[in-house]
Amino acid sequence: MPDPTLVVVESPAKAKSIQKMLGPGYEVRASKGHVADLPEHELGVDVEADFTPHYEVKKDKQPVVQELKRAAQGRRVLIATDPDREGEAIGWHVARLLNLDPRDPMRVEFHEITPRVVQAAVQRPRPIDQNLVNAQQARRVLDRLVGYQLSPVLSMEFRRRALSAGRVQSVALRLLVEREEEIERFQPQEYWTLEGWFESEGQRFAAELHSVRGERVQGGGSFLITSQAQAQAIAEQARAVAVYQIGEVERRERRRNPPPPFTTSTLQQAASTRLGWTAGRTMRVAQRLYEGVELPEGPVGLITYMRTDSTRVSQEALAEVRRFIPERFGPGYLPEKPNQFAGKKAASAQDAHEAIRPTAVERTPEAVRRYLTEEEFRLYQLIWQRFVASQMTPAVYDQTTASVVGGEFVFRAVGSVLKFDGFLRVYGREEAEEAAGRPLEERRLPPLREKAPATLEELVPEQHFTEPPPRYTDASLVKTLEEMGIGRPSTYAPTIETLERRSYIERQGKALKPTPLGREVTHYLIRMFPDVVAYDFTAQLEARLDEIEEGKAHWPKVVREFYEPFLEDFQKVPKKLCPECGRPLELKVSRFGQFLGCTGYPECRYTERLEPRKPPEPLGEACPQCGQGQLVRRFGRYGSFISCDRYPACTYTRDEAPSTGLECPKCRAGEVVRKTSKRGRPYYRCNNPACDFLVFDPPQAEKCPLCGWNELDKGKSRACSNPACERYGGPRTQAKGRPRAEKKTSKKEAPLKASWAELEAFLPLSGLTPEQAEVARLTKGQQKAVPQAASALGRSEAETLRLFRQAMFRLRMEYGKARKAKEPVGT
Repeated sequence: MPDPTLVVVESPAKAKSIQKMLGPGYEVRASKGHVADLPEHELGVDVEADFTPHYEVKKDKQPVVQELKRAAQGRRVLIATDPDREGEAIGWHVARLLNLDPRDPMRVEFHEITPRVVQAAVQRPRPIDQNLVNAQQARRVLDRLVGYQLSPVLSMEFRRRALSAGRVQSVALRLLVEREEEIERFQPQEYWTLEGWFESEGQRFAAELHSVRGERVQGGGSFLITSQAQAQAIAEQARAVAVYQIGEVERRERRRNPPPPFTTSTLQQAASTRLGWTAGRTMRVAQRLYEGVELPEGPVGLITYMRTDSTRVSQEALAEVRRFIPERFGPGYLPEKPNQFAGKKAASAQDAHEAIRPTAVERTPEAVRRYLTEEEFRLYQLIWQRFVASQMTPAVYDQTTASVVGGEFVFRAVGSVLKFDGFLRVYGREEAEEAAGRPLEERRLPPLREKAPATLEELVPEQHFTEPPPRYTDASLVKTLEEMGIGRPSTYAPTIETLERRSYIERQGKALKPTPLGREVTHYLIRMFPDVVAYDFTAQLEARLDEIEEGKAHWPKVVREFYEPFLEDFQKVPKKLCPECGRPLELKVSRFGQFLGCTGYPECRYTERLEPRKPPEPLGEACPQCGQGQLVRRFGRYGSFISCDRYPACTYTRDEAPSTGLECPKCRAGEVVRKTSKRGRPYYRCNNPACDFLVFDPPQAEKCPLCGWNELDKGKSRACSNPACERYGGPRTQAKGRPRAEKKTSKKEAPLKASWAELEAFLPLSGLTPEQAEVARLTKGQQKAVPQAASALGRSEAETLRLFRQAMFRLRMEYGKARKAKEPVGT
């Protein structure tokens, strides 16, 4: 039997699904994402040689590449990475590292992972599309040129570690900052409305004051009635009118068309609005639905590829859904012709992706629910409903507009009643409102006759104030970026996550609010690097990348167009000078972190801390542990904490976190404090070391009506903080019945229980260098044997100890992975 064909995909989960679909004639392996990239600690781009990139295999992917090389020997190779620019570039790197010619037919694409599509795709390989690769290279090289040079400037300017800037990231942050400043500048304006209740020919209805003496009450952002005195005066005049009568009555039928199927950005917006999810969470769940779910017939991808800006749907899918709709809902819900939607791109050879849709419309959400997690079901249901609704008939409303005229006053009443639900039968009223961006009002008016007399029975003035524009949410930020042509569908989720990780923004419910650091960084970039945060400049680059993808532009030329203006700004930045020799300082990295060092090294050895250390602040309290020292407030990387001033002689420490003022509902002994994770995410826990209470949503003083624990603020809704309560809304991964200290110890000790005999079995699998493996064998996993191993190898003890630690870390990681894979589900 000939060797099976090797198929290389990106994801291990996808590899598992595709392996079962292709059968024994194929071996499917995963690259686990990018296998090669620009160097981690150097620029990696030769600017003088037409921006030639220097790629190297990523450290953590070296074992993967070796495995792929061994698996590819003597075999036909097909590359089936994701069908986008990134996937094409990953495939190109894989082909290059396997010494394959990218011009040979080896590239296959799966826009949906179903047996029919997968088996058909492997029969039609094509060469790797170099235009797609070049577009990705241009974006990667330009991002490296900007980020590699700009990020150290920010760190030096603000004396903070791990600051960064980027094309899409910095523009998105600017949007958030400018919106926040617009909110702060906003001055609310008072205005009043008057609602009248009328009776005409035995029918009672409401109408709102529309105009006075021909002047509109509201219009174009201006208001006629702006004070209570003015409202009362107009109300008295309106009540004094002797005769009112029905004016013009207009009746018409209004149709509301269904929304198009989801693109990446509209899916992120809908999931944010309907499900309260971040863009990152939406894409992670969608990835699982795309890669494959285990059903009775085997693993099947439930949705098509989820990174797309197209609303196009294949003819096969249209035919399938047009058969399904009349069978399920009746013939009245099927339009005569398929609904067509205008997308960002016309359907062309370059528009290969479809909209996000279910791979089989017959797989209703209810039919597959038991095979999905709760979040997978909720997202699949949203995608399925949107796709089916997109090919249904419009909703039809009977709309009536009537005016009531009396003297100088005109009131207007509007009624809208749903006549035929159409696509709302599937998509639902609330979802349709969000897709349309406005409410679907339904207010019934009685039958009114023109020129019939009317009586004003009641007139109610109501005060209002204009409101500032709302803060951006994941949904509105993604929508704005897409409308401005900034970034691509695949960039929105990681962009928002990066802004959170850098502490440039924070979440307040669903809203995204810039931090003081984010505002300072934005103002600095606007002042020193205006092109980096210019909306038009960034949007133009995306258009030029599309031209590269279509073969209409040479990628080094495009990089030069955008890099040279940045370089001009970069060269104007004042340099920080060494106080000893006068040469420029630069940001350097050691095993202890970032610091500032002189560019004259080794002649000048001047160094300086990047983040100036704050001196401890005395609290005037005696240490409760030793009784001899005094407590001080110290400042660490993740905030302040309390410790004894006799450290290290006394090791007493205590958390210092803002209190919520709430008693812990679990132990009743501590209080709930607000903490911040390493990634900048706030969370809330009990400050009692013996209690493991922890939630990620702000706890409230209100109590759960079922169990009495504190409620959690979930944005538009509330949930309970008690894991045993049916209304629980906290983290499901929380261990129960064990204190935090015990969990921490058990996590650290678990890998150490392995004997050397158990660890030795993983030497061939752990990707150790020959030097690391030799040290591990000589010491047999015992650190006390390092001096003898150093002597035997003729190395320094420090170097041998470093190799020992690296080897043991990798071995224990592999041992832990293997042990975890053997654990039964639910343990």
